Amino acid sequence: MPETDCMARSEKATVKARKTNSSAPKTAKAAPKPRAITEKAGKIARLASVEAVREPSKVAARPSWDTYFLRIAQLVATRATCLRRTVGAVIVRDKRILATGYNGAPNGVPHCFELPGGCLREAMHIPSGQRQELCRGLHAEQNAILQASAFGVSLKGSEIYVTHQPCVTCAKMLINAGITRVVFIGSYPDELALEMLREGNIKLERIGVD
Repeated sequence: MPETDCMARSEKATVKARKTNSSAPKTAKAAPKPRAITEKAGKIARLASVEAVREPSKVAARPSWDTYFLRIAQLVATRATCLRRTVGAVIVRDKRILATGYNGAPNGVPHCFELPGGCLREAMHIPSGQRQELCRGLHAEQNAILQASAFGVSLKGSEIYVTHQPCVTCAKMLINAGITRVVFIGSYPDELALEMLREGNIKLERIGVD
C-alpha cells in the first residue's frame, strides 16, 4: 500500500475519533449552592446551638410582678423633691400601670429646696409622722390619686406600690379611692395608718427589694 494512502487513512481515523469524543455526553457538575442559602443554613445552625445551651437560670432571674412594680416606684421616687425622704408610688390594676406619683410641692409652687428657709418641718423640728398639715408638699400616694383623677381614671379594685408605708392621711384617701392592696418597702412611723388600712379591709404587704 502506498505511504500516502496510509497517512490519509490515519488522518481520517483521528478526525472521526475527535468527533466521537466531542459528541459524547459530559458528566454534569453539581451546581454550587447560592450563597444566601448557605448563610441561612449556618445562621439556623447557630441559633439552634444557642437555644441548646441557654441557661434556665436567666429565665428564673425575672423579677416577680411585685418586685417589678416596686422597682418602678423606686425609679419614680427619683423625681421627688422632698428634703427629708424621697417617695414614689405606682397604682396598678390587672398588671397595668394606671398612675404614678412622687412627693413634692404642688404644680407651680416653689419646692422646699428652692426656698431660703428650706424644709418647713425641719425648721420647726417636727418629727416624722406628726403634724402632716405643716408641710408644703403632697405625698406620693396623694399625687398618684390626683393624677388618676385629672385624667378620669377609676382606681376601684387597684393596688398601690409605694417605696414607704403610707401615712394616715394617705391611708384614708387610699381607702376611699377603692384601692384593695398596699405593697411597700420602707417603714414610716404612723401606727394609726396601719390600723385604719386594716379596718378598711386593705391588704398590706411589706416586701424587701434589692
